[in-house]
Amino acid sequence: MAKHWADFQYEIYLNGMSGAVPRLPTDLTRLEEMTEQRLGPGPVGYVAGSAGDGSTARANRAALERRGILPRMLRDVSERDLSVEVLGRALAAPLALAPVGVLSIMHPEAELAAARAAAAQGVPYTLSSASSTPMEQVAEAMGDAERWFQLYWGKDREVTRSFLARAKSAGFTVLVITLDTPLLAWRPRDLDQAYLPFLNGVGTANYFTDPAFQAGLAKPVHEDPNAAVLHFLGLFGDAGHTWPDLAFIREHWDGPIVLKGILHPDDARLAADAGMDGVVVSNHGGRQVAGSVAAADALPRVAEAVGDRLTVLFDSGVRTGDDVFKALALGARAVLLGRPYVYGLGLDGQAGVEHVIRCLLGEFDLTLALSGHATPGTVSAADLVEQPC
Repeated sequence: MAKHWADFQYEIYLNGMSGAVPRLPTDLTRLEEMTEQRLGPGPVGYVAGSAGDGSTARANRAALERRGILPRMLRDVSERDLSVEVLGRALAAPLALAPVGVLSIMHPEAELAAARAAAAQGVPYTLSSASSTPMEQVAEAMGDAERWFQLYWGKDREVTRSFLARAKSAGFTVLVITLDTPLLAWRPRDLDQAYLPFLNGVGTANYFTDPAFQAGLAKPVHEDPNAAVLHFLGLFGDAGHTWPDLAFIREHWDGPIVLKGILHPDDARLAADAGMDGVVVSNHGGRQVAGSVAAADALPRVAEAVGDRLTVLFDSGVRTGDDVFKALALGARAVLLGRPYVYGLGLDGQAGVEHVIRCLLGEFDLTLALSGHATPGTVSAADLVEQPC
């Protein structure tokens, strides 16, 4: 019998009989405000902040909220199975943790805590290139649990080649290439604090431990950390990459490759033509292009364009279980969750991340059932209606 994630609510109620209540809110939309109150303005701004005046982040939420779920009655939903197959991987639910870098600014255990939480709950963890912890340590902490690697595709081909080899050797199965960050966007919350963790060597662990990166330094990292930081900044992004360059990645990665940051259906078609396996419809949670189209508004057109050729994933604006339902109805195969799990990490470490995963999937399980579905595979656009703003 499949796991019923909704049973988490009864666990909470039963614990309440002895006076225990959850340490964190079960309404995950409250986590950001709580994090703002407890953590410093630099780290909080770096995670919660967006490009420009935040218009794209607001649009992401509005696009999801504008769509209403139309429940159906008298369908047998007594036994539910949330499992899905994504990119040839069997997942317990249509959810993975999105890549988020520099997690040590939120909690001392950083990526290790998030990865352990994902492994404990059977959810894939996507490790950022810009992590505070080397990929090999994260892999070791996860055992044989499903893990994906996100690549920031920089200027140094040898470093890229080395990253891919290391990730493959460490058991990462899916490669996620973030395309929307060849340059850092104008982010006022970071600028107002003059806060960029990389300048202090935070979020550079994969680079500083990489032999190809080290080969480009005159002195070892520990002897001249400032030179290492400057070398990192010089190769981190590359605004010159074009579609034919993907052949280099394909040549050095024999597993599934997913392109993250796709919003235009023509770009999704180009991804398919380039031999990619999937796309993540995403605007980087509103962090890159102020005034961008909302990710949920872009999703149906991308899914229609390439849903029969590629695995379509989604992130940007997901906060609740009903958001997951809506993303699936709009054409996504699964959802990547970002900021909420990072807030959970900042507030309560590994336990906080596990709380967020269980709340999100518990609510999704109930939303699915109460809308008349026993599996994610039967959710479609017919289950949504557009509501006036």
